[in-house]
Amino acid sequence: MLYPEFDPVIVQFGPLAIRWYGMMYLVGFSAAWLLGRIHARRADTVIAPRQVDDLLFYCAIGAVAGGRLGYILFYNFEHWLADPFIFLRIWEGGMSFHGGLLGVAIALMLFSRHNRLSIWGVGDFIAPLAPLGLFAGRIGNFINGELWGAPTSLPWGMQVACANRYDLCVNKLQLSASALYTPPLHPTQLYEALFEGLILFALLWLYTRKPRVAPAVTGWFLIGYGVFRFLVEFMRMPDSHLGYLAFDWLTLGQTLSLPMILLGVGMLAYARWFVRRM
Repeated sequence: MLYPEFDPVIVQFGPLAIRWYGMMYLVGFSAAWLLGRIHARRADTVIAPRQVDDLLFYCAIGAVAGGRLGYILFYNFEHWLADPFIFLRIWEGGMSFHGGLLGVAIALMLFSRHNRLSIWGVGDFIAPLAPLGLFAGRIGNFINGELWGAPTSLPWGMQVACANRYDLCVNKLQLSASALYTPPLHPTQLYEALFEGLILFALLWLYTRKPRVAPAVTGWFLIGYGVFRFLVEFMRMPDSHLGYLAFDWLTLGQTLSLPMILLGVGMLAYARWFVRRM
């Protein structure tokens, strides 16, 4: 199966270009805003419908700034030293979920403090909505033709044209510079869109149909994302300049996901044993 090459630009007006990658983030935040307004009508939530707009604005700033900064610090620091303006060129791709998570965490703390709300309650409100943004972001990765998985013999593996993809074809796959196509590759962007996006959203949305003790929802989000990401990383090729960190299989993505899982387990234990007994 050949990867359908996409034009990353939807429409262009002179020097102004609207790109699919940025549009996917807009779609994700819009979906989160719509469902957030619905969720805020429930009596058991700490967020009022009128506060959803401000909350999503805080989260958007935290996700974009943290995601870009995390990508540079975790994955591309040397490139940033040579070209500092790469931080601003978000349309080229390159966002780190783990950096975005830290950015959103800081944004939630600021929002909670400003509105005198429980950080745990605010976190549990936003956690079921976050997978919508993850889904949209992974579709953006697929359209950009980045973050491919390892070669596979599965029928849905995709061959990618090597033109203008030197890092993928030569550095990662070690193909000849004259190669036209890659072997079939795992479309790991779509795997992550499915598991970290749609499935995780469905599980959390169903879980929150009943009132839950905070921060249980946030805990399950961290565990769910961490486990799904850890498993998909087995099929995803690491960055060529990083490689595997240990054992010829441990990637940076897996290393960053482990603390998420542990933190999520800690939150569940806190909700179950401490909060319920207060």
